Amino acid sequence: MIIVLIAAALLAAADQLFKIIVMNTLKPDKSVDILGGLINFQYLENRGMAFGMLQNFRWIFIAFTLAIIAGTIVYMIKVKPKNKLLLTSLSLIIGGAVGNLIDRIFLGYVVDFIQLSFFSPVCNFADYCVTIGTVLLLIYIIFVTEREEKKQSEGDIQ
Repeated sequence: MIIVLIAAALLAAADQLFKIIVMNTLKPDKSVDILGGLINFQYLENRGMAFGMLQNFRWIFIAFTLAIIAGTIVYMIKVKPKNKLLLTSLSLIIGGAVGNLIDRIFLGYVVDFIQLSFFSPVCNFADYCVTIGTVLLLIYIIFVTEREEKKQSEGDIQ
């Protein structure tokens, strides 16, 4: 569990570092294209959630994020998961959640700055951590838990 929390802290720190760089170089209205326009970096203040939905519900987002983080930590304490895919997904989700939580608490909005040519919403590093972590968690739930449960039940029969 300690490794998960250290990894999450490092991801949140990286997110905050990226946001500081963006705020100091791209704010208020500069934009930088890289890789032939595949990625565009631009400064954006997001007062909502994904895709800017539910604008100005800051305290609800803070409470929800704290509940997700606390619930994940309680789960890790009680279950003590060992699967590396699961632990990786939890690190990414917690790290991304903390990165955006810091913005919401101290700025009142989330700093977004990454826009992909094939995905128009502007996101940030923390958003991608949460997204990738959630995809990995779904892969774990769909493909691994059933196998682990089957192994465990076969062991109980013998």
